[in-house]
Amino acid sequence: MWIAGLALIGAGEWLRLWSVHHIGAISRTRSDRIGPLIASGPFAWVRNPLYIGNIALWTGFSVTAGLLWLAPMIVLVLACEYHAIVRWEETLLETRLGENYRQYAARVHRWRPWMSADRASSAGTFSWRQTLFSERGTLIAIAGGIVMLYLKRQM
Repeated sequence: MWIAGLALIGAGEWLRLWSVHHIGAISRTRSDRIGPLIASGPFAWVRNPLYIGNIALWTGFSVTAGLLWLAPMIVLVLACEYHAIVRWEETLLETRLGENYRQYAARVHRWRPWMSADRASSAGTFSWRQTLFSERGTLIAIAGGIVMLYLKRQM
């Protein structure tokens, strides 16, 4: 279980890093401030890769901790929470970006990854230094969580 959980954590954070590398620090806000439409990288595959990465991270921690019964609950709770957030975000994006966003939403699924045939490009990607700086809190939390689970396992 330890290895399977760490693999899920790693996959979730890898998806988050790839996503932040494309969307930048704007991903850290919960306001109505939006940047340009990003439709490259993981955003060409699925509209909400950061949330999918979060679900994988949390599920991975429950598996690493040996709490398999908790994994489906995490998926259900986060799916409900993110569904509500995504509905708000999509309304905002459609209002602000109009037809450009509607076309993107028509070709890229909200939750199910799928590479669309007509990939749109973005304004560019952020440097890996900026990406890691933006993601530093998550990386520190992951490292701390893994260390705590490891120490608990040694007791």
